[in-house]
Amino acid sequence: MSRKPQQGPLQGIRILDLSRLLPGPLATQLMADLGAEVIKIEDTKAPDYNRFFPPMKGSQSLNYISINRSKLSITLDLKSEEGKHKFFELVKTADIVVDSFRPGVLQKMGIDYDAAKQQNEKIIYVAVTGYGYTGAYKDKAGHDMNYLGYSGILGLTGDKEKPIIPACQVADVAGGSYPAVVACLSALWARERTGKGQFVDVAMTDCVMPLLSMQFGESLNTEIRHKRGEPMLSGGMANYHLYRCSDDKWIALGSLEPKFWQGVCLLIGKPDWMPRMMPIPEEVEILKNDLQEIFNTKTRDEWVALAAPFDVCLTPILDLEEVANDVHLNEREMFFEVEHPDYGKVIGINQPFKFSETPAKPSWGAPLMGEDNALLKEIK
Repeated sequence: MSRKPQQGPLQGIRILDLSRLLPGPLATQLMADLGAEVIKIEDTKAPDYNRFFPPMKGSQSLNYISINRSKLSITLDLKSEEGKHKFFELVKTADIVVDSFRPGVLQKMGIDYDAAKQQNEKIIYVAVTGYGYTGAYKDKAGHDMNYLGYSGILGLTGDKEKPIIPACQVADVAGGSYPAVVACLSALWARERTGKGQFVDVAMTDCVMPLLSMQFGESLNTEIRHKRGEPMLSGGMANYHLYRCSDDKWIALGSLEPKFWQGVCLLIGKPDWMPRMMPIPEEVEILKNDLQEIFNTKTRDEWVALAAPFDVCLTPILDLEEVANDVHLNEREMFFEVEHPDYGKVIGINQPFKFSETPAKPSWGAPLMGEDNALLKEIK
């Protein structure tokens, strides 16, 4: 095969990617950027839907391009005997299969873990689903906000008036993509010790629940019952809150520790406010309103500049264009450009890990469907 990752700590690992949309593909892209050889397998009649969602860049969806780089792409009719044969021949050479179908789909197709391990007892299957392979909800349909709703996260996100939808797909990424990577690497290490592969059930609803570990710790073990806007780090404190400035831009104030709150009091010229750091609940809203009135007197960037010498955890809330131009994030190389002969140059988010001995970076742009079908010629 002509294209192989040239660097990264996961070189030598082959992953067959049957996943679609966001959670699985982002997980496999992270591992591809880290040097794994990821082969994206799509049905010619039912490819990854993400290829067709606007906006488009040339012939490809930017949504697809953003989470499928550094991979190879082949097409197989997995409902045919020939397609299944070629899939199992690939399984014999692979370490991991990642899929995102509902429970039972791969079994009906005859390519599930039980079938695959007959071909390769060391194969690892990582299934990324909404609700998992067991439980009352296992066959239910769902999307990101449904998993967040069941997990309790949406119930605590927002203010007293209403919950809000997060700007990004928290369950898909924090509950799907990153846990899938953890599952893959954990199963690989277990195989290193035992010589056996295994099936790993990654349910997005399960995996976002640890994000509320502290809140559940309180709720399950005390009489505390938080509502939206009440937890200390979710709107219940004036010194850990968001404030609008005179230019209608916003700042994030995170002065949790006394030394930081002391700095805020000096910054705003209110040294006598130091005892107000932990007011009784009835006075929290009063302090929020007092701070809002002060922050309304200057622009966001003026406050950020004034706060710089004080080390008070006060930062701007940036829009995406400002993030793209941020000095620190560019020095951290968090943006990366790849090029494809079909759709040209594309800028995306770089893989986030910095390795001292095995540096990693994206290898090439997201492949066209079936771009690497030459690989199939090697299979008899």
